Amino acid sequence: MRPSKREPDELRPVSLERGVSRHAEGSCLVRFGDTHVLCTATVAEQIPGWLRGAGRGWVTAEYGMLPRSTNERMRREAAQGRQGGRTLEIQRLIGRSLRAVVDLKAMGEKQITVDCDVIQADGGTRTASITGAWVALHDALAWMRMRNMIGDGVLVDHVAAVSCGVHGGVPVLDLDYAEDSEAGTDANFVMTGKGGLVEVQATAEGAPFSDEDLHRLMELAKQGIRRLVDLQKMAVG
Repeated sequence: MRPSKREPDELRPVSLERGVSRHAEGSCLVRFGDTHVLCTATVAEQIPGWLRGAGRGWVTAEYGMLPRSTNERMRREAAQGRQGGRTLEIQRLIGRSLRAVVDLKAMGEKQITVDCDVIQADGGTRTASITGAWVALHDALAWMRMRNMIGDGVLVDHVAAVSCGVHGGVPVLDLDYAEDSEAGTDANFVMTGKGGLVEVQATAEGAPFSDEDLHRLMELAKQGIRRLVDLQKMAVG
C-alpha cells in the first residue's frame, strides 16, 4: 500500500485554476496534491539579442521555491547571490518542454517568460510546473491573439509531465515526497498531447533498473499524462 493509500496508477488530486494573477497575461495555480505552484506568463516585445533578425520568437521559464514551501525555511537564492544547479536545471527543463509545442516562427519576434513559483512542495514540483505552465502559456497566447499580435496555430499541442518510480518494489505514478524520498527508481516524463516524448529523466537510487522496469514506468506515465492533458483541455475549454 502506498503511503497516500492511492492505487499504483492513481494521480494525486490535480487542479488547474486559471486567471489567478490580475497583472499577468496568462496565469495558473496548479495543484498536484499538496504540491502547489503559481505559474505566470509575461509577454514582451523584446527578444534575446542572439535572436534579433531571426524572424522567430522565444519561450523561456524561471523557477523558484518560496522560503517556506518546505518543512524548514530555505534562504532565498537572491539572498545567496546565485541560483542553485537544481533551479537552473528545472527552469531549463520547463522552457524546453514549452518550446516543444510552440511554432516559434509563427510567434514572430516576441518573447514569453513563464515564472513558476513553488508555494508548497510535496514532491513533483517540476512536473506540476510544466503542466501548469502550459495553461499559463495558452492564455498568454490567447491574450496576444485577441490583440492581433499573433495569428492562429502558434500553440501546436499540449505538454504535461508526471513522475513515476519504483516504491517498495512496485512501479507507481505521481510520487509525493514520502515516496520520492524512499523510491528505488525515480523518473520524470514530459510528453505532448499526441504522445510524443519531450524528455525522460530516470535515475536508480540503489540497484540499477531494467529495461522492463523503464517500460512499465513509461506506460504508467502515458496513462497519467493522458489524464493531465484531459484536465488541461477542461481548464481552457
